[in-house]
Amino acid sequence: MTPAKPHRTRRRFSQDLLAASSVAFPGWLHAQGKGKEIVVGGAGSHKIFLDPLIPVFEKQTGCKVLFEGTRSLVNLEKMLSNKSSPYMSVVLMDDPVMIAAVKEGVLDKLSAGAIPSLAKLKPGTVHMDGMWANYMQSTTGVAINTGKLRQLPSYATLWEPAFKNKLIIPSLQNTEGLAMIAAAAMLETGKPMKEAQYLPDAAFKKLKALKPNLLTVYTQVPQALNLLEQGEASAIAAMIGFNAFDRKAKGAPIDFLLPKEGGMAMPTGVAKVKGAPEPALADAFIECMLGAWQQRICDISLALPTNTSVAAPAGVPKGTVFVPDWAYISERRKGWVERWDREMAI
Repeated sequence: MTPAKPHRTRRRFSQDLLAASSVAFPGWLHAQGKGKEIVVGGAGSHKIFLDPLIPVFEKQTGCKVLFEGTRSLVNLEKMLSNKSSPYMSVVLMDDPVMIAAVKEGVLDKLSAGAIPSLAKLKPGTVHMDGMWANYMQSTTGVAINTGKLRQLPSYATLWEPAFKNKLIIPSLQNTEGLAMIAAAAMLETGKPMKEAQYLPDAAFKKLKALKPNLLTVYTQVPQALNLLEQGEASAIAAMIGFNAFDRKAKGAPIDFLLPKEGGMAMPTGVAKVKGAPEPALADAFIECMLGAWQQRICDISLALPTNTSVAAPAGVPKGTVFVPDWAYISERRKGWVERWDREMAI
């Protein structure tokens, strides 16, 4: 398929955001925020859009925002280890990790009164009676080095000998790595990815055949993209689109393709930590993510919005995107990771 082209640079995004994303916060909130701070935990890749968002929020509320970028599972570990005295107020995490966080009792239910944009979200994007909500739906696909590759009609191409030692895939420790389970099982069984996600044995059988083509298996996105940009790798499978688009916007020879079989939706969620310091400021930050800032988040990330009043960016890749059964996955993910470590070492 023809690669999608982002239509807004990061610099332009930042300028537009500062000019147009004011939120009508009540005066008492600004007064309450002066001299205060909140900690927001999210994936390191979220800095792509949070770097310009945070100064706007700080100006409008008078508070300081500290962003801790790491993997979702690490944020969950932080919440568990600080359960009796939480220091984070807001977390941005993947849905399967949110499910685990709810079970561990470290999230607080979102309030429709404090967060009015909850009422504007698409069906299926507010979860477990309001324990968290999705603020965008990015998709997995294949990031390519444009000097090495121009098209990728099917995931099956990745198994061809031309990719020997030239392919990177994510670890199952990374949520996007689960897209490889669906894609491999699809190719092994001929079933659509939405059905194939329930067939891990078929997936591991097919993935073993991919090992000769693997340059590495990543847990850190920047390292993988550096290898791709330098031409050490030709492609990264199961990459999240906005990570590739960010590098492309900076001039890297990278693009993002959605093969004919489609991709896996990455519905990224926002939640309030139970016992969060400065709960009113936490609510205000979440309202921004679900409301005033969502258009600009989706424009720069080329992800689908979840707020029904926000239009999808023109550059979103066209194709089938399935939403995984996160409850099914979260129950089995630990076993899959252990099996991966046993069977997929390279």
